[in-house]
Amino acid sequence: MGRDRATLADVAKRAGLSKTAASMVLNGREGTRLSAEAHQRVFAAAEELGYRPNVAARSLRTRKTATIAFVSDIVATTRFAGGLIRGALDAARERDHVLLITETQGDATFERYAIEAILDRQVDGVIYAAMATRRLSVPPAILSGPVVLLNATSAEDLPCVLPDDEGAAAAIAETLLGCGHRDRIALIGRNRQKERDPEISLAAEARLRGIRATLAAAGVSLLVESFCPEWLPEHGYTATRALLARPDRPTAIICMNDRLAFGAYQALGEAGLTIPDDISVISFDDDPTASWLRPRLSTAALPHEQMGRRAVELLLDGEAPAQSLVPMPLRRRRSVAAPAGSPAAEHD
Repeated sequence: MGRDRATLADVAKRAGLSKTAASMVLNGREGTRLSAEAHQRVFAAAEELGYRPNVAARSLRTRKTATIAFVSDIVATTRFAGGLIRGALDAARERDHVLLITETQGDATFERYAIEAILDRQVDGVIYAAMATRRLSVPPAILSGPVVLLNATSAEDLPCVLPDDEGAAAAIAETLLGCGHRDRIALIGRNRQKERDPEISLAAEARLRGIRATLAAAGVSLLVESFCPEWLPEHGYTATRALLARPDRPTAIICMNDRLAFGAYQALGEAGLTIPDDISVISFDDDPTASWLRPRLSTAALPHEQMGRRAVELLLDGEAPAQSLVPMPLRRRRSVAAPAGSPAAEHD
């Protein structure tokens, strides 16, 4: 027969203190005048006895359960999921909280069931996450407590954590300008549906805005903006082939995401052109394929781990700003150089 579970009274007795004093030490409550040596005795006694606090009883007193719900549409099964969840898990663990994760797969019926199950567990707050950066509808049931949106916004104007797509776009444009590209910069990935419907994408319009504004400030405009029905490799390939057929071939191509860039690489290779000597390519997202392309692709990384961490911090700290933008670091690799024939290229 196993040993009975140690109680707070057992810990207090072993440490030679009152139950109240031992409780104050273990719960980190201020106001106790106990010596450092007494604190050490309490912690040593708790460890020796294998004492675990009664979380249910504590939650009744504090109205806190030290649990956070992470509800997503299809985040957990996407290639970017690891960062979002890892960042949230790490931040929760550092705050002595547990993360309860559920994925709805876009099923409204299951979402209602999952949210009811989570709320029954009296979570301290909910992180509601989306796979793509977009505006979404928030289930009314979770609005009764603290909520932070992750990679999303809503009509309820809830606190949200987003990647700084516009800032990343500005950095990409500045990088090309700094290398000497000016009059022949092309963009592939224009998509009116993504740009006009925030329920589909918030990133497309923000990226376009950042590129245009930065170039305009330098007195530069895009040579051409190619439209693509989707941000997929085959459309990047087709758009790049069309660019190469122009008499004023671009010296640099900005791709709206790395999958488009993958297609651009294929088209440039088939045409016998070298990246970046003939044409520079730069993109967004830092998909795992970006570092496998040759040359490795320069791209603005989606900061998913930092975003997941920030969501937990805002949820637990309270008084969250309406919108928290997380910078997208630019991964400078080998796909960008000065235009061929420019003074900068000759100097290199």
